[in-house]
Amino acid sequence: MSDLPFGFSGNDPDRDDDKNTPRDEGGEAGSGSGGLFGFDPSQFDPSTFDPSQLGALGADFDPSTLNPEMIGQMFSQLGSMFSAMGAGAAGGTGSAGAPVNYDIAKQIARREIGDFTPVLDKETNAVADAVRLAETWLDAASALPAGVTTSVAWTPVQWLEESLPTWATLCDPVAKQLSQAWAQGMPEEAAAFAGPMMGMLSQLSGSVFGTQLGQGLGKLATEVLTGTDIGLPLAPSGTAVLLPEAIAAFADGLDLPAQEIIVYLAAREAAHVRLFTHVGWLRQRLLSTVEQFAAGIKVDVSGIADSLGGGVNPEELMANPEKFSEMLGSAASFEPTPSPEQQAALERLETLLALIEGWVEHVVTQALGDRIPSTAALTETIRRRRATGGPAEQTFATLVGLELRPRRVREATALWDRLLQATDPTVRDRVWDHPDLLADSSDLDNPAAFIDGVLSDDPDPLAALEKTIAEEENDDDD
Repeated sequence: MSDLPFGFSGNDPDRDDDKNTPRDEGGEAGSGSGGLFGFDPSQFDPSTFDPSQLGALGADFDPSTLNPEMIGQMFSQLGSMFSAMGAGAAGGTGSAGAPVNYDIAKQIARREIGDFTPVLDKETNAVADAVRLAETWLDAASALPAGVTTSVAWTPVQWLEESLPTWATLCDPVAKQLSQAWAQGMPEEAAAFAGPMMGMLSQLSGSVFGTQLGQGLGKLATEVLTGTDIGLPLAPSGTAVLLPEAIAAFADGLDLPAQEIIVYLAAREAAHVRLFTHVGWLRQRLLSTVEQFAAGIKVDVSGIADSLGGGVNPEELMANPEKFSEMLGSAASFEPTPSPEQQAALERLETLLALIEGWVEHVVTQALGDRIPSTAALTETIRRRRATGGPAEQTFATLVGLELRPRRVREATALWDRLLQATDPTVRDRVWDHPDLLADSSDLDNPAAFIDGVLSDDPDPLAALEKTIAEEENDDDD
């Protein structure tokens, strides 16, 4: 592919001249040697913190050598370490006491991204042109009005910074419940020993969660093609986002006209924005389903003692910090077992994500199929990307343990196809008026019954639903 359309270029000399190299040149964390256990808090860098190194803190420690002055010094240095881990949290995305340290997450993600290419003005203009054309074609395929008010081209770093508030909304309930479940499930002996340190351990867990999130977001930032690539609205409302650098990598080797690739991706983004803009309940329903999953998290850590070869002896933990570190590591390896309520929440989340992706694929095919020859090939490429673990699949597998099944998306697309064949765009899109009108998991298995239900409904299904609810409330009053 010799060049990309609308100013997208992987080998533009202007871009090479402006290559951004923002990596910090700071020293390694913990490189000082003057403190207890070899720890120098002045050298502590939370963004390079590795929880697996906790055991090394007490590797050469002999508790018999402690005196009151040394104990005071030890706790002073521990306080300095945790203070450093929380530094910058106040006023930032990750405030003190938050279940996830988002300042650490942002720092680590930024380092994972590494070098990136700034967006050129011609690329920003190209995105606006592609989205404008896609919106025109989508108008004929959807009863929902256009939702894009702003079109932008982002670098991976812009995607990271703009999407972090939404990630906080998604991750906080899961991380908070995991932390509480771990503390509540701790063996009684260990809990008694760790009690005075639980505040520090809570802060440490926030840093661990931040580290894991940062690593994941750093990888995602270099892979996502659009603002809604994972199925969630991560950009500000009404904003269509394309990421030129990732799109150039995606287009490489496809042997398809580059201009068609850009317009196709712009149409997918515009369709997502159209849906999230005009279906007011949709975003909150996605987020609340994740919260419902988090509310049921329980961690069975009863096997920790067995994994350590017997009971937990507080005196042994005091005398052997390595044992305590080993216990923490064992606890972290005990994954929560989904409850029936959580399984139901995951099924609702998977179904809703499948219906969103299926509707977008269906509408984009209707809008572009007769205009862009490579529409079918690009649709299949996106499906293969999804089947091999695309950004959405990676995100939800890591966040809530949800393995998105590509089959459900295909079934959802088929449902929208059949519904359009039986009705028209207005009736099809009216299904989004209320969550109770939308298909559920059983409807994906039996779309014919769902379509029959839509066809037999009142011409205004939302009004009929409201009437039914009012009648039920009146019956309750009687």
